[in-house]
Amino acid sequence: MSRWRPPVAASTALITRAGHETLKAELDELWRVKRPEVVRALAAAAAEGDRSENAEYTYRKKQLGEIDRRVRYLSKRIPALRVVDSTPAEEGAVFFGATVEVEDIATGEIRTHRIVGPDETDAGRGWISIDSPLARAMLKKRVDDEFDAELPGGSNRFAIVDVSYEG
Repeated sequence: MSRWRPPVAASTALITRAGHETLKAELDELWRVKRPEVVRALAAAAAEGDRSENAEYTYRKKQLGEIDRRVRYLSKRIPALRVVDSTPAEEGAVFFGATVEVEDIATGEIRTHRIVGPDETDAGRGWISIDSPLARAMLKKRVDDEFDAELPGGSNRFAIVDVSYEG
């Protein structure tokens, strides 16, 4: 048995203006505030002597690695992103940045989702990635259109109730 795994599909490089600013602020905070704090704490822990049994040293080393990994990712990802801050010509159709009310036809439940880039998804706020199966199925649909979406729990039928754009 090998460890080979198929390559992960590349995520869409779209982001909203607010999402882009959030990622830049996170990178700035990590680089200018958190990393120097962890480096100082790591140096203090290293100065305590025997590192092999020093839990603080081990913890700070791991924490620094996590920060460096995130900084590396953001440093590569931010320049590759394309900021979308305009509304589409067809505002009645579902495109990137849309806030969409959808009705699950089977249950009658109405949910609100905003279609955003994969770097700014937030399930608690109802923000779904444009790469998600539901968002892909919604694209280019209009109010009162019905569509099927292949979700992890099975196939569902939905109807578009409302489409709006911020700004």
